[in-house]
Amino acid sequence: MTTNAIPPNYGNHILVASPNMLVRQRVLDSLHSPVRSFEQATGGAEALLHLENGGWQVLFLDRRLPDLDAEELSATVRRRFPEIEVVLLDSELEPEADSKSGLESTADSVADGSFVYAAEPVLGVHTSATAETELAATAHYTECGAADPLPGMVGNSRIMQPVYRLARLLAPRTTTVLITGPTGCGKEIVARAIHRLSPRAAGAFAVVNCAAIPETLLEAELFGYSRGAFTGAMKSYSGRIQAAQGGTLFLDEIGEMPLSLQPKLLRFLEQKELQRLGSAEVVRVDVRIVSATNAHLLSLVREGKFREDLYYRLCGFPIDIPPLRDRVGDVAQLATHFLEKYSAPRAAPQLSGAALQMLKNHPWSGNIRELQNVMERALILSCDMAVIRAEHLMLGESNGWQ
Repeated sequence: MTTNAIPPNYGNHILVASPNMLVRQRVLDSLHSPVRSFEQATGGAEALLHLENGGWQVLFLDRRLPDLDAEELSATVRRRFPEIEVVLLDSELEPEADSKSGLESTADSVADGSFVYAAEPVLGVHTSATAETELAATAHYTECGAADPLPGMVGNSRIMQPVYRLARLLAPRTTTVLITGPTGCGKEIVARAIHRLSPRAAGAFAVVNCAAIPETLLEAELFGYSRGAFTGAMKSYSGRIQAAQGGTLFLDEIGEMPLSLQPKLLRFLEQKELQRLGSAEVVRVDVRIVSATNAHLLSLVREGKFREDLYYRLCGFPIDIPPLRDRVGDVAQLATHFLEKYSAPRAAPQLSGAALQMLKNHPWSGNIRELQNVMERALILSCDMAVIRAEHLMLGESNGWQ
């Protein structure tokens, strides 16, 4: 079957990510139609930045990316952008091969709203939404070996592998990092791990929670102030940015930063210079910025609550942490970790089969922080018994506790 256009209900935004210009061009030529619009990316990081802008329907993703693992990036895209179809391409091309048949087959499949394996493609086309790809991804992790958890983190589930690998990839660089994910999922732990694995590990790791500091004080806390700059400024204060000289500044809850302060932060990110309140002196600071938020910053940008230029400065590279409900394979390991933590120096109790099943079935709206609290309460309620039973778990309305 040959098709000339994508059905109107499918959409018209297609992104092709490959370092190989020939691959990108062949995909675009094979899918050419007046109703389609295309964008191109040469690597995984660039593709992620395109996807953040929203509106995409299909991502053609080369398996041989120069910066990221394609299988891991595919898993990240499926989690963060479930509405996007992902097609994996094999760009190991034979010069004399004819790519037309394989790609036209793919074009037909896209037009039908599904993906198939091409019979004899030069670009081997697969969809990440199929069971076959899930099995291939599992085989890939088995072959390459699972990445070890980051310092301070627990859990070896496959869905966390992109987080571990991306953090290690970013650690030696100076790229700004934006860590996203729901409350309680471990964003600060990832930020600290990036710092500990970086050449800046000997420097300070300074934390500023933008939601916890009143708007009137946040500027002074970040940039510092000189003596007499305002009533009550009895001595000079260097500020958190300068305190992180040679290290890392972690801006938590960055989506809560007041709009009035965002231009000053943007200027610092661009110039690496700051002025204390009440001082004309310009201080140059060498600091890496890592930010975190549980908000959707691009939505805030569209609502006029967050500057678009600041967003792109902060989001040099995004890392998205999945919620605990998607990490079922890590629940037992995390629960045991917290039992050992709160039992020390005594031996930690074991979890009964029923208790473990309850933990795995719970939706964990509070994520790891909620699990930590549940295990601490379970130890108290068990009265030092050798086994934590189901009745010791306070899981809200799921088991009658209020």
